[in-house]
Amino acid sequence: MGKKPYFGAPNMGNLMKEAQKMQAKMTKMQEELDNMEFTGTSGGEMVKVTINGKSVMKRLELSKEVVDPDDIEMLQDLIVAAFNDANNKVEEYSKSQMQKMTGGMSIPGLF
Repeated sequence: MGKKPYFGAPNMGNLMKEAQKMQAKMTKMQEELDNMEFTGTSGGEMVKVTINGKSVMKRLELSKEVVDPDDIEMLQDLIVAAFNDANNKVEEYSKSQMQKMTGGMSIPGLF
């Protein structure tokens, strides 16, 4: 009798190389994301918040019309809403880039 065909695990060396390539791409994507800016708005664009990919606020722009000393709470709410809008844009961009990188595969722990 001859040898039985081997149907074992795929070449681990190739899997490790592919994993390293994926890690390098993810690291580069994160570095690029960290340097990008995303602007969120609220109140019909009377409030604009610009953040980077790390969700660090870089700029805040307020229209004169939105600054009412008698209604500070409204201004606070508008700033929070604009920040959240910008942060959602960061998340959406990150997810879309990750889907491109993984070919649409869902990888547990990544978004």
